[in-house]
Amino acid sequence: MIHPVAVIGAGPFGLSTAAHLRARRIPVRVFGEPMVSWRDHMPAGMLLKSTPAASNIDAPQRGHKLVDYCDAAGIPRLVTDEDIIPVETFVAYGEWFQQKLVPELERVRVVSVDRRGDGRGFELKLDSGEAFTARAVVVATGLSGLAHLPPELAGAASDGPSPTGPVSHSAQHHDLSRFSGKELLVVGAGQSALETAALAAEAGARVRVVSRGHGRVAFGAPPWGQPRLRPESPFGRAWSLWALSYYPHPYRYLPAEARHYLVRRVLGPLGAWWLRERFEGSVGVREVARIVRAGAIDGRPLLSVRTHEGRTEELSADHVIAATGYRMDIAAMDFLGHELRTELVVSRGTPRLGAGYRASVPGLYFTGLPSAASYGPVMRFVCGTEFASPRLARHLAAAHR
Repeated sequence: MIHPVAVIGAGPFGLSTAAHLRARRIPVRVFGEPMVSWRDHMPAGMLLKSTPAASNIDAPQRGHKLVDYCDAAGIPRLVTDEDIIPVETFVAYGEWFQQKLVPELERVRVVSVDRRGDGRGFELKLDSGEAFTARAVVVATGLSGLAHLPPELAGAASDGPSPTGPVSHSAQHHDLSRFSGKELLVVGAGQSALETAALAAEAGARVRVVSRGHGRVAFGAPPWGQPRLRPESPFGRAWSLWALSYYPHPYRYLPAEARHYLVRRVLGPLGAWWLRERFEGSVGVREVARIVRAGAIDGRPLLSVRTHEGRTEELSADHVIAATGYRMDIAAMDFLGHELRTELVVSRGTPRLGAGYRASVPGLYFTGLPSAASYGPVMRFVCGTEFASPRLARHLAAAHR
């Protein structure tokens, strides 16, 4: 039996896509643990930087927004830009969304996807041992496997980043209380770095943030401080944010250099307005021109840095957390067969997508972070489901009638 569609991933983009496909009465099998990245790879006590308006998982029918979950759960409504969302609430919202709209979710892992020999569809294998064929595959695996460790930090993490080694990635920490009484360096200047540092300090660690480059640690303006004569977007008031949020259609026609630059720089490193009070006075900041290299002596990490004055200094601690974000690399998606990956047209490790989020291999689609280089920075955020999911479902329905 050939199944019409398989969706790999059960985070916001996977669940939203599956809900739209089901609404079109397209049989779909959906695989993964619901909201696993948000539940297991974000620190306990984390608060979302995004506003409630930017945190809705798009559904094909009314009644499935964050505020609807709040009403159903009997908790205070999260509606205004001043309402801050605990990560635990957002995870519960995603699980509620899944139970209502994607009840047939299969909590198993897809271990391989390969093209069929005749080119008609794909062969998938699950960790349960089952193998089956699907006409189309939607990859919605979110941040899984894409944590980025800069090369200059790799010298202190020869076996890769690890919570028990000298250097780890922020995605590897759910409970920061393990650093109580320890000296900690957090590399980065974005929300992940600043909130990780604040949470670790509140848990009893002595924390310094190492901010690279010429940008200073900064925090966004509060809702009441936003400019008034600019259009609203899920990310604040600005013409550029408004255009990228609501009109991503032409983005894929921009030159590759411009597309990749905008994905990196738009909505770049910036702490949430509400974090400033908790951060300042609790966390030290060391701004450096760059990190030259990292090493470890007796298991204790040592960073060699170049200052803005041109001097070389060494920073040491009990542990280094690299809050250095995520980087799309098709090679990291090892569940995609080697031949399938080599057939894909990619740009800087990212699949080049056409209309409807279709990859160059017929029947293969990508949504969420892997689609950002084709459809813009909004695809890095939950609110990108509003644009992506209905269009992907519509294109897939037309292509596979």
